Amino acid sequence: MAKSSADDEELRRACEAGIEGTKQSIVMSIRVAKSRGVWGKSGKLGRQMAKPRVLALSVKSKGQRKKAFLRVMKYSSGGVLEPAKMYKLKHLSKVEVITNDPSGCTFTLGFDNLRSQSVAPPQWTMRNTDDRNRLLVCILNICKDVLGRLPKVVGIDIVEMALWAKDNTPVVTTQRSTEDGEPVAETVTESELKVTVEKELVSQAEEEDMEALLGTYVMGIGEAEAFSERLKRELQALEAANVHAILESEPLVDEVLNGLEAATNIVDDMDEWLGIFNVKLRHMREDIESIETRNNKLEMQSVNNKALIEELDKVIERLRVPSEYAASLTGGSFDEADMLQNIEACEWLAKALRGLEVPNLDPIYANMRAVREKRAELEKLKATFVRRASEFLRNYFASLVDFMISDKSYFSQRGQLKRPDHADLRYKCRTYARLLQHLKGLDKNCLGPLRKAYCSSLNLLLRREAREFANELRASTKVSRNPTVWLEGSTGSSQNANTDTSAVSDAYAKMLTIFIPLLVDESSFFAHFMCFEVPALAPPGGAGTDNKNRSNNDDGNDDDDLGIMDIDETDKKTAKTSPDLTALNESLQDLLDGIQEDFYAVVDWAYKIDPLRCISMHGITERYLSGQKADAAGFVRLLLGDLESRVSMQFSRVFVDEACHQIERNERNVRQMGVLPYIPRFAALATRMEQYIQGQSRDLVDQAYTKFVSIMFVTLEKIAQQDPKYADILLLENYAAFQNSLYDLANVVPTLAKFYHQASEAYEQACTRHISMIIYYQFERLFQFAKKIEDFMYTITPEEIPFQLGLSKMELRKMLKSSLSGVDKSIAAMYKKLQKNLASEELLPSLWDKCKKEFLDKYESFVQLVAKVYPSENVPGVTEMRGLLASM
Repeated sequence: MAKSSADDEELRRACEAGIEGTKQSIVMSIRVAKSRGVWGKSGKLGRQMAKPRVLALSVKSKGQRKKAFLRVMKYSSGGVLEPAKMYKLKHLSKVEVITNDPSGCTFTLGFDNLRSQSVAPPQWTMRNTDDRNRLLVCILNICKDVLGRLPKVVGIDIVEMALWAKDNTPVVTTQRSTEDGEPVAETVTESELKVTVEKELVSQAEEEDMEALLGTYVMGIGEAEAFSERLKRELQALEAANVHAILESEPLVDEVLNGLEAATNIVDDMDEWLGIFNVKLRHMREDIESIETRNNKLEMQSVNNKALIEELDKVIERLRVPSEYAASLTGGSFDEADMLQNIEACEWLAKALRGLEVPNLDPIYANMRAVREKRAELEKLKATFVRRASEFLRNYFASLVDFMISDKSYFSQRGQLKRPDHADLRYKCRTYARLLQHLKGLDKNCLGPLRKAYCSSLNLLLRREAREFANELRASTKVSRNPTVWLEGSTGSSQNANTDTSAVSDAYAKMLTIFIPLLVDESSFFAHFMCFEVPALAPPGGAGTDNKNRSNNDDGNDDDDLGIMDIDETDKKTAKTSPDLTALNESLQDLLDGIQEDFYAVVDWAYKIDPLRCISMHGITERYLSGQKADAAGFVRLLLGDLESRVSMQFSRVFVDEACHQIERNERNVRQMGVLPYIPRFAALATRMEQYIQGQSRDLVDQAYTKFVSIMFVTLEKIAQQDPKYADILLLENYAAFQNSLYDLANVVPTLAKFYHQASEAYEQACTRHISMIIYYQFERLFQFAKKIEDFMYTITPEEIPFQLGLSKMELRKMLKSSLSGVDKSIAAMYKKLQKNLASEELLPSLWDKCKKEFLDKYESFVQLVAKVYPSENVPGVTEMRGLLASM
């Protein structure tokens, strides 16, 4: 048999050279062939190309610990061994011999730390089974000695391997350490490195016992029957000995039986005694349990009674009504000095009522008779106090207002305008502001009558102040009236139209300046004072004069003022989020209702003095209205809106409509010539109206312009239709006068500019019609002959026209002779006719220029027609005719 590569010292040295520097020593090195086996359908092992490799087992010592490795060495291109892979034997989990390999020399090693367990591990093939066994036995021994465990062995009988190892004890080189710690190779037999599986099957002691037993009964195969007979004899001897022993022991057995019977009787008595004692103990235990139960109940009852007494003491303390509070609630005074005590009593009462409600009181106490009786007592106290406080406040509000109304120094007097001053009134009311808040907390329904009483009383004061102020304002304003007839009558009727009436609009502005901030402040104070839950807005700040008057407000406490949203806007948008808003607006209606009549009186008075001052008043009202959008009370905005509508109605429905009727009355007059009187008067009216425009009153004025001019133009057309002969002259003169009088205003007023362009177009149309009539009157035959030629040009060629009836060359010559002979006289007659009926001499030059231009255009067209149809005929040229017209 060939020598195994495991004994090749050169191979071992080559492997040691390949791992030099790793501090590892080679235990065994052996040549193998590496392949990856694939089993096909045929069941035969199909291999890839086998690669020569060397498997080397190495160990590394580190103190008392050792590590074992399996290295795979491969040959380099120069034939030198070099490391390819290294496996740690501590991860070796399985050694499997490929059973389908007929030679049995192929095996695989399974490691549990490989990254991909799905890849088949490499297969190692040895030259023979001896080499395979040597390698596997060495691996198992190292695992047992170094790691203390064995991997799983599959595909080979481990006992067979142990027997093989016993028979084959080749020398194996191991390492030991000297006293200096240096590793030294030591040669031992492989029998000393037997696999531990064999030792684990049968221990050494058991093996010795089995050998002694088998040595006692060693006999040949032919002694089986004799051995059987021997066993039978020994059995019979044993049975006979047992029977004899039993017979000899009968007296002893009787004695034992008697002792057992006596012991049984004693045990029965003892059992009876124990049963009696058990019954007594059970009864005693039940009595003890009953006593403990009663004791526990009594102890629990004691604890509960103590806790109940403490809780009842707390409840009694909560139910107790302090005598000083009871006295204040039932019969105390509401004077200013006693209000602090009344407020404390209210706070205690509200707290006590809340304390008896279920969220703040244990539901167990809620239905107790004492709690119910105490709640009824507190409710009675609350009703009594609310009734007394409400009655006092109603009388107090009435007395405050009556005192102010009875004192005439609070109001405007003859020769003296008095600004309303409510600072003292609000100061006195604020004394009871906290009382009202507590009344709302105690009974919200009581505020309704109080609010009505306050509104009713203060409404009398506000209306009296507004009436006295408005009367004195009108009496102190001295100004002469302007005429109300602007667009009819003689020219002299409007001479005093330039009277300065600015004092009227100043008086109206002063009325708003004084009372609008006052009404806003009163509305805000009322909302805060009467505890309305409405959204608070930005601090007050309206239009120009409003700001200034707010800075002079005598109230001095802006924190108590509260802006209220507009009624119309918030009824739809914030009704859900502000439930008190509707009630507030209804109360404000009661508070301020009727005061608008005094504002209406000032508006009507101003209109009678100068209707045009409605424009200024409209702008002033609009300015206040836009300034109150952020902080005005709802009713104040309604008041301003009504004032704006009143001013607009006075101006539009009264003044504008009356002026329109004045214009329309011109239609019923006798035949009129020249410029109608309302044309220049409208220009003066428009100039005056522009002077009065303030703020947002432009729309009001533009609407008036639209209505005025529309009626003026319609009336002018109707008057012109009464005499068709002179209609165009009347139209062009009046449209020209309209343009001349409104030229400056049209440049700055878009609405008038639109009507200016409309009048300009109408003027051009009237001029064209009138000039054409004059031209046709003087040169009728000439242009009728031209029209006939034009008509035939649509149906026949120009060469055929001279052969038509009435259009021959002879007819052409006759017509030219009659029309153009003495053409200078005809042109002069045309100028005299244009001048004859024209009332506005300043229009004559422009009209005559238009007339000459129109005549030249028509004559040029006639000359062109004659040149096409009668090329051989001579007609005076256009240049000649232009020179003739220029010389005249």
